Amino acid sequence: MAAYCAVFDSVRGEVTVLDRKQRNFSTAYFIFALVAVWLFNSLFLQPFVIRETEVPYSTFLQELEKGQVESVQIGTDRFVFTLKDKSSAGGVRNVVRVEDRDLVDRLTRAGVAFSGLDETRGAVGTLMGWVFSFLPLLVIWYFMTRRMGGNVMSIGKSKAQEISGEMTKITFDEVGGVGEAEVELREIIEYLKEPKRFDRLGAKLPKGVLLVGPPGTGKTLLAKATAGEAGVPFFYLTGSSFVEMFVGVGASRVRDLFEQAKKKAPCIIFIDEIDAIGQARSTVGAFSNSERENTLNQLLAEMDGFESNSGVIIMGATNRPEILDPALVRPGRFDRQIQVNLPTEEGRMEILKIHTKSMPLGPSVQLDRIAKVTPGFSGADLANIANEASLLAVRRNSDTVDMQDFDLAIERVVAGLQRKTPLKKDVREKVAYHEVGHALTAHFVPGADPVHKISIIPTAKGALGYTMQMPEEDQFLIGERELRARMAVMLGGRAAELLVFNEATTGASNDLERATDLARRMVTEFGMSEKLGPVRYAGDRSVYLQTVNGGNRTDLSTETVACIDSEIRDRVKSAQSHAMSILEENRALLDELARTLMEKETLTGDEMREIITRFAGGAPQPAGQ
Repeated sequence: MAAYCAVFDSVRGEVTVLDRKQRNFSTAYFIFALVAVWLFNSLFLQPFVIRETEVPYSTFLQELEKGQVESVQIGTDRFVFTLKDKSSAGGVRNVVRVEDRDLVDRLTRAGVAFSGLDETRGAVGTLMGWVFSFLPLLVIWYFMTRRMGGNVMSIGKSKAQEISGEMTKITFDEVGGVGEAEVELREIIEYLKEPKRFDRLGAKLPKGVLLVGPPGTGKTLLAKATAGEAGVPFFYLTGSSFVEMFVGVGASRVRDLFEQAKKKAPCIIFIDEIDAIGQARSTVGAFSNSERENTLNQLLAEMDGFESNSGVIIMGATNRPEILDPALVRPGRFDRQIQVNLPTEEGRMEILKIHTKSMPLGPSVQLDRIAKVTPGFSGADLANIANEASLLAVRRNSDTVDMQDFDLAIERVVAGLQRKTPLKKDVREKVAYHEVGHALTAHFVPGADPVHKISIIPTAKGALGYTMQMPEEDQFLIGERELRARMAVMLGGRAAELLVFNEATTGASNDLERATDLARRMVTEFGMSEKLGPVRYAGDRSVYLQTVNGGNRTDLSTETVACIDSEIRDRVKSAQSHAMSILEENRALLDELARTLMEKETLTGDEMREIITRFAGGAPQPAGQ
């Protein structure tokens, strides 16, 4: 019963009285439509219809004398006659009535049936004219209401979806891998459940909580879980839903949102992708957006203005915190920022358990191993892996989801779907040497991640082959030695091509791009250059989207830029030389692995290391870790 009451209250809250501006708009539109239809009907439609069939009285008399008139209807102002010849306009004509005392005698002598004109037919015609005149306006009104979400009068109303806390059906048991974020959010839940406990000691809850983190880490899910645990109304909307084509709509929707929330307090307002309206305001006219800035100003006023929003907690989520307006994230507004980072190995284990609890897992499945080999994967990535594994099991007509399904699912997420188009022999050979060059370099370079799989099967992402490396643990800090090892592995494929075929191919274009970007970051961001010293030369970089906004700083001298280019070039060349020297020392092993890979098309990391050990006569080989 409580759920029905909550739904009834939410519906009743939607049916609110229109404000004065909306009533004025409705009245003005109705009067304008009425006048437009009257003018159209009076000045255009009726005169047009009459002019089309009107003839002079003399023409009527001539047709009457010829015996061409079939019937006549006499009205007060004009009369309508019908001709025997129906070929033109149905044979109907109308004539302005003139004083003719002999009219009845003429009609009688000619044997024409005549009667009075039924004026109601004219009224019906007038009514139909009004109806057809209204049709264009009704069509315009229909499309306007469709554009405004079904009701043009609710254009200034908030589009927030109100959900009762229990109706979210999500608790923290359904969220895994969030760590400290859950601890901070539970404090908000306790306040919503027992506000007097906090008020007794004078404690005030933060007015706004901003969830910040990379895409796919579960920020929206955390907000829903908070509402579900607290059992309070939950208003959900996105930042882009505030702004419309009309000026002032965004600010009006912000006001309406907070008015609804105050009536349902205590409650939670969750604005997803808040950077759509919370972007820093610009002082440059060419880059300013007055409508978005007005919406932001109204949001700032509602969050920390003269009126208090007691019991209303605003939660926001973004993966671009660096572009938010400083006034939005200051204390008193979004004064608490909760970092929702990529899950650790323990967190990935929790997420995998949640997404596989309804799957019939086979005995070979080791969730701890999957969690170990997926560092850097978000919760959304892991959910995708679990779903892909179940789909692969369905295709095999298997009753359980096995470990091989998870391995293929990880490969599909990382490398893409395998294509069935075979490669030509010479292309296969070059791709095999390229991928083995990566793998051998990774095996012998200290500090490189171990090889998980080598493949020369083309993928849907455009790769002709791939070498997968899986780190054995989460890495939070990376040293210069490990970065140089990564660059050497990246260029191991190109080095193998140069060593075996004495020429490079286009297959190493992505390797060069990644190696150059890593070398640039080492020089300009990490201060790993003796010539340039511990100075940052890079421009701004997005925190979570990892996109360089401006490359190098714009205030650098030409000598410094030239030195940066020289340092980057030296590091890339050094990495390629390192990989080349490793492959030259192990040329026979390179040929053996490439031959085996061309025969089998795929090699696991264990199979590769077994071949290396057997080729070396059982002597221990460096693992590359």
